Amino acid sequence: MTKNQQLKELSELKRILIIGGGGRENSIAWALSKNKSIEQIYVCPGNGGTNSYSKCFRIKPKSANQDSIIFECQRLKIDLVIIGPEDPLAQGLANRLREKGFTVFGPGKEGAQLEASKDWAKTLMLENNIPTANYWASNSQEEALNILNSVGQPLVVKADGLAAGKGVTVCETIEQSKDAIKEAFSGKFGSASNKVILEEKIEGPEVSIFALCDGEKLIVLPPAQDHKRLLDGDNGPNTGGMGAYAPAPLINQKDLQDLTELILLPTLKGLKKKGIKYIGVIYAGLMLTSSGPKVIEFNCRFGDPECQALMPLMGDELASVIFACARGELEKAPKLSFKNHCSACIVVASKGYPKTLQTGDKININIESNSLLQVFHAGTARDKFDNIITSGGRVLSVVTQGESFEDAFNLAYKSLEKINFEGMQFRKDIGYQVREIID
Repeated sequence: MTKNQQLKELSELKRILIIGGGGRENSIAWALSKNKSIEQIYVCPGNGGTNSYSKCFRIKPKSANQDSIIFECQRLKIDLVIIGPEDPLAQGLANRLREKGFTVFGPGKEGAQLEASKDWAKTLMLENNIPTANYWASNSQEEALNILNSVGQPLVVKADGLAAGKGVTVCETIEQSKDAIKEAFSGKFGSASNKVILEEKIEGPEVSIFALCDGEKLIVLPPAQDHKRLLDGDNGPNTGGMGAYAPAPLINQKDLQDLTELILLPTLKGLKKKGIKYIGVIYAGLMLTSSGPKVIEFNCRFGDPECQALMPLMGDELASVIFACARGELEKAPKLSFKNHCSACIVVASKGYPKTLQTGDKININIESNSLLQVFHAGTARDKFDNIITSGGRVLSVVTQGESFEDAFNLAYKSLEKINFEGMQFRKDIGYQVREIID
């Protein structure tokens, strides 16, 4: 097949549906809208900022069930569905859509177990010699406490299932581990903690790597680093993520190649051995320990907020690459280019996040997005007067690019001064690993 034939096939991509309503989906819609051949990008359910971008439209089906989404895909003649969050992937939405003949970027229910069950993912790692921390799985509080006593040291306590990024407790003492075990089995995370994973505590900086997979091959994206804790100095409770930056200099190009050989390719091979054609994102959260890199967890989708930091670095070919991935034809994709910039992302959250939220507050945004500055919406909506208001925990992200991280973060924090709503909170030290903090 000639290059012109390949491009013709990929130019068939006109109408995209993105499933999800957070900052991740908002940033993906923005990035894909730069592809000139695309005519419409629908986001379901989207948020208060969806319609701000050219060619982007928010749709709200009559119900949230899979049949309603299939109906919308048929009605809108969708060429590509991109599933953003982990829950619909774990519930098998990609399977249903493929059964109906749609092209989907996102793993089926079987592949989504990579994130939906930490025990399943750990087993996959052990079977394929992928480095990770030692662990123990437990189905009861009594069993978990007995394991903790026999190990005789603090353990990380994780809900086995999906818990919106909040099901992990990193414990400093045995008593803290005991409390976390009791809390997990008390139902704090619902059915996600019917089984609990106890994990050896390992030390080192964390970094995230992402690969776009077509079931056989993969393309690796620049690494990113997330900030999970709510408060400055990496203090406070775990959250879905309070900020990120990319590319993370902890990993150079040679390191990334080595990690691809050590972790990403064996993961894809392990999935294939289980008969799983994995199409979508493989996200590996790593800890760089003194004894080498180890996988903390896998996700089956883009990270949030790492995605917001990464999207502005992607070339305009991203839509065609994702389409080729979804068709299992990555070899037909154009080469994905990356901008030579540093990207900074700061998340702004509602008062009370991550616990009891205050919502419904009017948001004043007095900046315009440009080639080096983006405001990606997450927990926002529009009231009857078309005002943008808060509607969730993480409200929006300010994302900026610069020649250096210092430039990028200076622009981000300066831009934040032009956004306000009641009770807004954000960390003032995002990117402390790569910039100088000035009080």
